[in-house]
Amino acid sequence: MAEVMKKKRNKDTRPNLGNSIYSLTHEELQTWLENHGEPKFRATQIFEWLYQKRVEYFEEMTNLSKGLRDKLNESFTITTLETVVQQKSQDGRTMKFLFEMNDGYTIETVLMKHDYGYSVCVTSQVGCRIGCTFCASSIGGLKRQLESGEIVSQVIKVQKALDEQGERVSSIVLMGIGEPFDNYEEIIAFLRTINHNKGINIGARHITLSTSGIVPRIYDFADEKTQVNFAVSLHAVTNERRSKLMPINKAYPLEKLLPSVKYYNETTGRRVTFEYGLLGGENDSPDEARALAKVIRDYNLNIHVNLIPVNFVPERDYVRTPRSQIFEFERTLKEEGINVTIRREQGHDIDAACGQLRAKERKKETR
Repeated sequence: MAEVMKKKRNKDTRPNLGNSIYSLTHEELQTWLENHGEPKFRATQIFEWLYQKRVEYFEEMTNLSKGLRDKLNESFTITTLETVVQQKSQDGRTMKFLFEMNDGYTIETVLMKHDYGYSVCVTSQVGCRIGCTFCASSIGGLKRQLESGEIVSQVIKVQKALDEQGERVSSIVLMGIGEPFDNYEEIIAFLRTINHNKGINIGARHITLSTSGIVPRIYDFADEKTQVNFAVSLHAVTNERRSKLMPINKAYPLEKLLPSVKYYNETTGRRVTFEYGLLGGENDSPDEARALAKVIRDYNLNIHVNLIPVNFVPERDYVRTPRSQIFEFERTLKEEGINVTIRREQGHDIDAACGQLRAKERKKETR
């Protein structure tokens, strides 16, 4: 049976509301320091305390003057998340956290152990407005955007759990609750901090961002020319079926989405991943696989397809595709010359589906 730890916390013990210092990029922190009469080289020292030594109080930053520490205390907070629920799968390879923020809202973060290291899946919004009909994240809609510091804090909290084992986060995926491109500026700030060599220092090619298909932001992100891995949640190759699964397709149908993916290929020189969730009886036939291959060829896209056996969500009316049919879908794509893998499944014995733990633990919040 999965291991579950719950922590009850008195409302009065929540951290004081304030701006998280994690929300400042290195460059923004330099500007803040100069505006407050401090040399900007202190930004590197502060980053080292925050992200390498992972202190929880400004008083611990002993190579800073007391005056600067007082200024930081007056302007910022460090700790912004408290663990409410922590689940661990029976095989020990997956941990799921439900974190509470200063305003009482909760978010999910997942730690996954792979053969190549530890990956953290972070949340970008409280809830989601995209409304994908197979996903628990959008139950109750969007409550608010996360600040970049609240996204950074998720990685820090998980890293502290790994510190006890002498391990390190090696990769990040932005595939938790929310649509990253619906919170674009905060996501870009988050990426700059976790990629910074004095920050969490995760290499860009060890970071993956996934979008449901907000086309204008795909063009913007292509122009950023980062080395971050980029994925698009596709799930269907006709507008009728995709609009049923993903209402965002009504605003950005395939004839707009696919050219933006082509632009990304051409501008960055990098391959894009199509995330394709397999839903029993909906989009998982060999004919659908051949149609997917045709779309990729017709648009001359540089694509890798990641097949996802979708987790069952009680609030959603979909069933899992049988294993034999998953392998048949994969085999059909390979016969069509398409690069394809099946995503490894983890955490079946805990609330594995994105948004499922929050929906169960905070029913009022997800109404």
